[in-house]
Amino acid sequence: MKINFIKSQRFFSLGFILIIIFFFTNCNKTDIEEGLTEFHTPLADPNAGPSAGNPDGNYPIPTEAALEDVSNPDHIIGTGTPESCTAEAFIAAVAQGGKIVFNCGTEPIIITLNKPAKIFNDANPDIIIDGGGLVTLSGGGKTRILYMNTCDEDQHWTTSHCQNQDSPRLTVQNLVFADGNSTTETEYDGGGAIWVRGGRFKAVNCRFFNNVCASKGPDVGGGAIRVFSQYENLPVYIVNSTFGGPNGYGNIGSNGGAVSSIGVSWTIINSLFSNNSAIGNGGNPAEDGTPGGGSGGAIYNDGNTMTLSILGTLIEQNEVNAYGSAIFFVTNDHSGNIIIDQSVIRNNIGGSWYPVYPAISMHSDTQISVTNSVIE
Repeated sequence: MKINFIKSQRFFSLGFILIIIFFFTNCNKTDIEEGLTEFHTPLADPNAGPSAGNPDGNYPIPTEAALEDVSNPDHIIGTGTPESCTAEAFIAAVAQGGKIVFNCGTEPIIITLNKPAKIFNDANPDIIIDGGGLVTLSGGGKTRILYMNTCDEDQHWTTSHCQNQDSPRLTVQNLVFADGNSTTETEYDGGGAIWVRGGRFKAVNCRFFNNVCASKGPDVGGGAIRVFSQYENLPVYIVNSTFGGPNGYGNIGSNGGAVSSIGVSWTIINSLFSNNSAIGNGGNPAEDGTPGGGSGGAIYNDGNTMTLSILGTLIEQNEVNAYGSAIFFVTNDHSGNIIIDQSVIRNNIGGSWYPVYPAISMHSDTQISVTNSVIE
């Protein structure tokens, strides 16, 4: 009887262990499938990516789209050594606003955040962050990097019309944004590196590598940047900037592998979009039995009256599952327009619904002006 009892205990213990292993294995599998733990591996060296901007772009840059003056900064991150440039110091400076520069030494440095730097709407009307060409801001594959939202009460309301106010005005320049990840964000999703609503936003001489946002959904997107509600419908400026590059450096989202917006105009000048991916499936509205998304390999624009200007820019080797391997542009009331000048759009992959030009999904009656450009 004793021997049988011991055998029974052993069989019971073994069975119990197998049940526990099966339970946890399946729970972990479910978590991954449902997108609950979509952290990703950071790049070994973000600075190995391509330089900022389209090397063949020479389109004239308007004054308001140019670099901002930071010769008299409000905040200097660091005291001359890499160790002095901390994520905590950066986050604190962003909360106060103003002109922010870095003094981390003479070599490139990566500052890895464990939470987003958040702008407070009542701190300073202008926030200018200048990395001097040496600073990479990284989300470490686990967090969004930068957040501004005039309609978020936690960031302090300053007007009764948060969706249309002239500040804060956020400029990022001479920076690398790498390994941002907003997949755990549920209320303000999309925008793996940067999420903006209200005020004004521009990026000059910046590089965006290996940033990700939600992988499924009909309207969510912006592997690198997502923007809403710019003041008086003035455009977002993207100038001499790079999104992606060789394999592994591209940005990824359900829609808009690089950038995404609703109801926002964009002026994109002398920039490069390469190897970004829209990995959702089913489009918008989502087809039956699909989660939706997969549109706009590089750029996703949805809304009504808005203008997308692509000037001196190269868009190549971006990929989709649904529509718009390079550009998805849907103006619901048919009042928006596209301007493409001195640009090249080529070798983008996948998708359908190309009524006028390859790689551009739009209504057939959308106003589009193409000059001195190649689209193939």
